[in-house]
Amino acid sequence: IFNLTHLPASVPILYLCYSLVANQMTHFYTRKGTLSDKLLLIFISLLFFGSLHAEEAYLIQPGDVLGITVWKEEDLQRQVIVRPDGKVTFPLAGEIQAGGASVESLRSDITKRLTKYIPDPIVTVATQELNGNRIYVIGKVNRPGEFPATRYVDVVQALSMAGGTSTYAALNKIKILRRTGGKLESIRFSYSDIEKGNNLDQNIILQAGDVVIVP
Repeated sequence: IFNLTHLPASVPILYLCYSLVANQMTHFYTRKGTLSDKLLLIFISLLFFGSLHAEEAYLIQPGDVLGITVWKEEDLQRQVIVRPDGKVTFPLAGEIQAGGASVESLRSDITKRLTKYIPDPIVTVATQELNGNRIYVIGKVNRPGEFPATRYVDVVQALSMAGGTSTYAALNKIKILRRTGGKLESIRFSYSDIEKGNNLDQNIILQAGDVVIVP
């Protein structure tokens, strides 16, 4: 039984459950057990993971740490860090694009590549550390800096994480800098509109690497 009362509210319970199931699967892969036990665990995990599809899937980011295991293949168990170019290297599968892909998409890609060498490989991919999913808030805020986004964070929430705006902040001239495909774009944000309940669609969900600037 796990005591979750000491965990911060920013840690999503679904992600914790995902990690616990993934860790149990890794434990089964690395110890002796009956085939029926392992198949039962795989079946339960598939049912659980399927329930997560109702939410938008997390996209892997450079800097994230992944655990990749192949059942019954002791030499194919790795902890890998997603490189700045978004790629990871795994035995027999070679270099694979992980950045920007979902966990399920990466698992499927690795499985297809391993099929050339292993019949019906059972592959598990688990996110162990979300080091790449970070946002930045700078300018006239009380606690500027880098913040890990362990859940979906919008602009207002990011400002709250930074301790709120300071006295002389230009609340109607806030900008979000976002790099997409090598190009940098600027997105306007007016805090006064949000306070009045207007233009709420500008309170966008931030992406990894976004920079919120409060002049």
